[in-house]
Amino acid sequence: MKQISILWADDEIDLLKPNIIFLESKGYKVLTATNGQDAIEMVRLNNPDLVFLDEYMPGISGLQTLEEIKTTFPSLPVIMITKSEEENIMEEAIGSKISDYLIKPVHPKQILLSIKKTLDNRRLINKKITSTYQSEFSNISVAINCASSFDDWVEIYRRLVFWEMELENSSDPAMTEVIIHQKHEANNEFTKFIKSNYGEWFHGDSVNKPMLSHNLFSSGIYSCTGPSQKVVVILIDNLRYDQWKAILPDISEYYQVEKEELYCSILPTATQFARNAIFSGLMPMDIGKLYPKLWLNDDDEGSKNPHEEELIKKQLIRMGCQPDFYYEKVLNKKSGKKLSENTSSLIKHPLTVLVYNFVDMLSHARTEMDVIKELAGDDAAYRSLTRSWFRHSYLLDLLRELSKEKVKIAITSDHGSIRVNNPVKVIGDRNTTTNLRYKQGKNLNYNPKQVFEIRDPSKIRLPRVNVSSTYIFATGADFFAYPNNYNYYANYYNNTFQHGGISLEEMVVPFVILEPHG
Repeated sequence: MKQISILWADDEIDLLKPNIIFLESKGYKVLTATNGQDAIEMVRLNNPDLVFLDEYMPGISGLQTLEEIKTTFPSLPVIMITKSEEENIMEEAIGSKISDYLIKPVHPKQILLSIKKTLDNRRLINKKITSTYQSEFSNISVAINCASSFDDWVEIYRRLVFWEMELENSSDPAMTEVIIHQKHEANNEFTKFIKSNYGEWFHGDSVNKPMLSHNLFSSGIYSCTGPSQKVVVILIDNLRYDQWKAILPDISEYYQVEKEELYCSILPTATQFARNAIFSGLMPMDIGKLYPKLWLNDDDEGSKNPHEEELIKKQLIRMGCQPDFYYEKVLNKKSGKKLSENTSSLIKHPLTVLVYNFVDMLSHARTEMDVIKELAGDDAAYRSLTRSWFRHSYLLDLLRELSKEKVKIAITSDHGSIRVNNPVKVIGDRNTTTNLRYKQGKNLNYNPKQVFEIRDPSKIRLPRVNVSSTYIFATGADFFAYPNNYNYYANYYNNTFQHGGISLEEMVVPFVILEPHG
């Protein structure tokens, strides 16, 4: 049986030596810290099963330490120790989800009882979650095999994300492997569904056609507006559904969910295509035809999204709306702070559109920086890092201020991302696109069984750069690698988060309407 480890943080730790010896005699491993900063670092490095945390310590307080620990390790049980039952302190601690609290002086039997109560409660909860998922596993598998519409896949994806997040702190690693395997099975079947149905969504009136990127404004955003209703649209680039669920608890203090939908990102699930489609209300091929100066192909120099504000304006005019709106792209902390401090200027307009690029930058940084790879080693850690950013971001400050003004919020994204682990060989000339999840070119060489190929891009409303242009899309957890330096690139990009291809994580995107409380 694994030895249970406890971190005890108290600036008077030497006076607690008898209690520590008592716990060690009972088989517990006890780590100690004398201040909050050291406690936070020791939690990160040692991953203890339980934390005893003194409220009064030099430097950052026990409550501040608690908040930092819970931001990154929300399920880690923390027992607060204080010298008095001051009501405001205990309310704040309980609100931060402490597992228990003790009043000094603490006694060995009191400590032992609190440990057993806390850990047994956690064990029973984990056991219940595991047991319930085991029962649900068969039902989800049946749903995967029977799915025949995008709505079916939305429901399956919701259930998979729910159970993935429920099981992420399970003490049973076998169950984590089971949910990973079931997601893999789901993506295999979802790929078959997309291959069979995606092209039909652009021709005629398909009965099961979902809301797609280019319909988001007309069918989604403008359905929640009114003559006196101001709406702020916040597009967080590369935000997956599970990441939305991770940040929702922090938003819930100020807003309630009026509507939560999942729409379908177009292919390629990449910013250049999907976000331009959202803001223009058009598919990429049609943008190029109607506004040739506003569309840039893969081989053009510079940013591929420099005309977003102009595309929004043209879409509003085509819809018969007044183009009275505010647009801004938030690329750094400075611009985010400035925006959160000037909410009055935003709400002068009936529509505000804000683009936040942090999650996309985090995804790219994880590919290029070893330290970020360690911090976001898997999907659970990636969610946790996203929530940590959000809780300390000026975006949360902005939402807090907008809630005071009773402004309605729409939160969405242009696409998601998937953690890739299977390199697939493809050969192309120097003009072939560099994205790892899709390729566009005229001399592509690949195994057609391993990709979703589109030889006539016009069938899915994509631009044709030249007469023989072909698009191919990676599926599941695959990514494209060239035969030259194959092993190097296969190892470098393995276990990184990528987008552009076909998967539930990339294509099934959150679209949420929020109403301020009160």
